[in-house]
Amino acid sequence: MLELEHVKKSFGKLEVLKDVSLSVNKGDVVVILGPSGSGKTTLLRCINFLERADEGKMTLADQSVNLHSATRSEVHAARIKTAFVFQNYGLFRNKTALGNVLLGLVSARKIPKAKAIKQAKDTLDWVQLQDKYDCYPSQLSGGQQQRVSIARAVALNPDVILFDEPTSALDPELVCETLEVIKQVADTGITMVVVTHELQFAKDVADHVVFMEDGYVVEEGTANEIFSNPKEERTKKFLSRILPPEYSI
Repeated sequence: MLELEHVKKSFGKLEVLKDVSLSVNKGDVVVILGPSGSGKTTLLRCINFLERADEGKMTLADQSVNLHSATRSEVHAARIKTAFVFQNYGLFRNKTALGNVLLGLVSARKIPKAKAIKQAKDTLDWVQLQDKYDCYPSQLSGGQQQRVSIARAVALNPDVILFDEPTSALDPELVCETLEVIKQVADTGITMVVVTHELQFAKDVADHVVFMEDGYVVEEGTANEIFSNPKEERTKKFLSRILPPEYSI
């Protein structure tokens, strides 16, 4: 479904991705963990061409592309296959909840407007925002805004949804409701790559867990392997700092 080979990205003299390779199977939920600055978000942004990698190859569904030299048409084709959920919601402030979901359907997918409106409403209903169609982002809570963002991604019916720390901007009491919606998405069988610090969520939904640090993949495996029996000392140290005291590795 998604394969990344030897992805590298620098910002000036700062090497953020030093050599990252990763495989994601169709229908899997892959969770990427790691300390701040490890390159997790940059990796997601390179997949969606929000950042242009310096080196690397990506195979997505039936398309292989050089992440550095991809043409405009190749970038568009890759973006059609992906959707991105931002940590700060990424909504257009001048559009309603319905308008935000509609935009990608009409502009990017070229779906006829009447059909797109039904599809957008159905998806907003699915994330329990059926009474918020006409609300602007400023009229919604952070959790509601993130649910609009998730609805926008799901409505596009992409091959892969990329989640960039989707709960990091939320008040603590809103985190659980947003994670429940993301679990609903996972239950549909959509392939997902999720950058998060929510370890219980990762344990509950991940088919595969990747631990990154300093621009590299340090260790990867099933959720049980990573959380119960990590092999690398750096993974053990990271988990020991953020897991509850009663949880032993």
